[in-house]
Amino acid sequence: MRNSDDEKKGFNMYVNTAYNTYTQNNVGIESPQKLITMLYEGVLRFNAQAKKAIKDKDFEKKVYWINRSVAIITELVSVIDIKQDQISKYLEGLYSYEIQLLGIANLENNTDQIDEVSNVFKGLLEAWREVTNVDS
Repeated sequence: MRNSDDEKKGFNMYVNTAYNTYTQNNVGIESPQKLITMLYEGVLRFNAQAKKAIKDKDFEKKVYWINRSVAIITELVSVIDIKQDQISKYLEGLYSYEIQLLGIANLENNTDQIDEVSNVFKGLLEAWREVTNVDS
């Protein structure tokens, strides 16, 4: 019986490793333009989940979803080359402000800030798609 349990654990580890490798490779295939699109869409999805959690008074999920949005925006900030141009500096400030708004939303359980962040990211996503011709 013990070998069977060990075999199941080994198989599960193999499946998890294979899945992780697949997802890493799958993301690696995407163009940078598509990845930015996916990140913007992720913020919108996670914000919707955070807003629902606030309405449901599920504060654990609220924190989880807001943290996911913040993680994406933080990643967007980290890849900006601020030496490039004024737009890069503007985006860095905008992203930082959106992180602040999500922090306020988290502390105050206020969906207005989440809506504001979502509206900004909807605009960014629309503009990004227009400039890059990348669809969802």
